[in-house]
Amino acid sequence: MANWILLLVALASLNLSLCKREPEYFSPRSCKELMERYKTEEDGLYYLTSPTGVVYQTYCDMTTAGGGWTLVASVHENNLYGKCTTGDRWSSQQRGSPNVPDGDGSWSNTVTFGNAEAATSDDFKNPGYYDITAENVAVWHVPNNERVGRWKLTSFLRYHTESKFLRSYGGNLYNLFKIFPVKYNAGSCPANHGPSVPVVYDVGDASFNHKLFGPHVRGETEPGFITFRAINNERAAMAICLGVKPKGCNTEHSCIGGGGHFPEASPRQCGDFASFDWDGYGTNAGWSASKQVTGAAVLLFYR
Repeated sequence: MANWILLLVALASLNLSLCKREPEYFSPRSCKELMERYKTEEDGLYYLTSPTGVVYQTYCDMTTAGGGWTLVASVHENNLYGKCTTGDRWSSQQRGSPNVPDGDGSWSNTVTFGNAEAATSDDFKNPGYYDITAENVAVWHVPNNERVGRWKLTSFLRYHTESKFLRSYGGNLYNLFKIFPVKYNAGSCPANHGPSVPVVYDVGDASFNHKLFGPHVRGETEPGFITFRAINNERAAMAICLGVKPKGCNTEHSCIGGGGHFPEASPRQCGDFASFDWDGYGTNAGWSASKQVTGAAVLLFYR
């Protein structure tokens, strides 16, 4: 009888010990970890976990240039005629007021919005934007309102960096834009532009990229780069120049995500896609961008 009692006590003690153990959770921090640690190879939507335990869904590109790319944000122009109004989350929803020089401040804050599946239909920003430590970025241009399963098929321009430049800027765009704030009067052109980083094209090429912008823009830019925090003649700041490096100071015609106040013809320059329609919507003439690039969401990835 005593032996049975000792056995029961031992089993109870073992069960209690097992209950106290931390369970192993499937909780990758990035698509790169998901690929390397869990051997995931297919493109698609997956769940990731932030360091603070926030679980969120995003898209993983597991096949381009070695895979492991995490979608962290998308910039979608919901209304090019609604200059810095509702929906312009990457620039300003306050009409570009001079009293709010950094607009909504989304490039350098921890506010999140949207959802991954609707990233071509609305702005999107997840915790990975500021939580993931990365080395490179990739950019996809995908027509507005495309379903997630067709993104790669319908994207007409895709490019990525390979220089591991983010190592010098805190490992992500959140930290980069702390160094180069996207706000009015943060500096002058051309002295205070942020970094211009060479890109490798996965779909399209530098020539095609350049032709997506009007002839005046092509005369003031060099293709084959992604540029961060470019400032225009009027000291307004744009976050990302799409596949180009500015040589002039009319950056509002090829760069997205302008922060805060735009003095020239304000708020005509203002908005997530700034002045892509300066000489008419989608005309690809003068300073205007093509309809193709104007009507597409810009998807931003880390690896």
